[in-house]
Amino acid sequence: MIVFRGPGEVPAGFGPSAVAIGKFDGVHAGHRAVIRRLKERAAASGSRAVAVTFDRNPLAVLRPDRCPENVVTTDRKLELLGELELDATLLLTFDAELASRSAQEFVVDILVEALEVSSVLVGEDFRFGRGGSGTPELLREMGSQHGFTVEVVEDVFLPGSDRRVSSTWIRELLMEGDVATAAEVLGRPVDVRGEVVHGLKRGRELGFPTANLSAVVDSFVPADGIYAGWLVDHDTGIRHPAAISVGTNPTFDDVLERQVEAHVLGESGLELYGHDVTVEFAERLRGMVAFEGIEKLKDQIAADVLDARRVLDARG
Repeated sequence: MIVFRGPGEVPAGFGPSAVAIGKFDGVHAGHRAVIRRLKERAAASGSRAVAVTFDRNPLAVLRPDRCPENVVTTDRKLELLGELELDATLLLTFDAELASRSAQEFVVDILVEALEVSSVLVGEDFRFGRGGSGTPELLREMGSQHGFTVEVVEDVFLPGSDRRVSSTWIRELLMEGDVATAAEVLGRPVDVRGEVVHGLKRGRELGFPTANLSAVVDSFVPADGIYAGWLVDHDTGIRHPAAISVGTNPTFDDVLERQVEAHVLGESGLELYGHDVTVEFAERLRGMVAFEGIEKLKDQIAADVLDARRVLDARG
């Protein structure tokens, strides 16, 4: 997938393009439905399939006091869009200049002139342009003037649910630690990626060594607690079953920042420092609590390891 970091990078004659526009935060099941439809439209019209998105949540500029934490970083978003086999993504810098553009300027400068748009797909609640004045109805009016069609893709709902798939719902589920439902809404596993760094080595002292992720990761970290999941070592290509801890280690009360650490099940002597890894969350086992004494903590960790193995074995 080609990534254009501004309309000026799109070469002349790149189009025609079938375009889907949105924040695509998390690239969740709703976004994936839009992308599937986009690829169908592109194939039918002989156009390129292009996502148009932003380098940050527009609220970070328009209403920073109301801007939520992203489900994924911009780089992770681009990686996920690339996995959907798009021809290109146009990543727009959402700054004061872009926010001040009228909806009509957005359509003409970006969609018509840069991308030679043949069709546009948006969600039902899509708004664009200065003051959010651009709507699907305006897109249709301008499409009749500039020769492109507009399709509004309906909301996606999980089977048995009356709540639409959204990034807001995903954040709520992750803050509750409900990684199983969050994975359904995402349409993929909940995961975070980072580098394994040196920690306090307390897990090793307790007989359960852990791989500690750096503070800089690429996705929203679920609620504090203990989880069953996997550690994927990108340096070796091996996917290890793991018991995962998220939090500040309240038993010792000497960890200032939340940490993600994974104990690989059934392995000893693994040297993972400096490795690029992804931690995948399958199911939350319990919340994070402080224990009275080391022995009680060790007993609970041993029970957590058994629970994690049970959950992962059941999933095959």
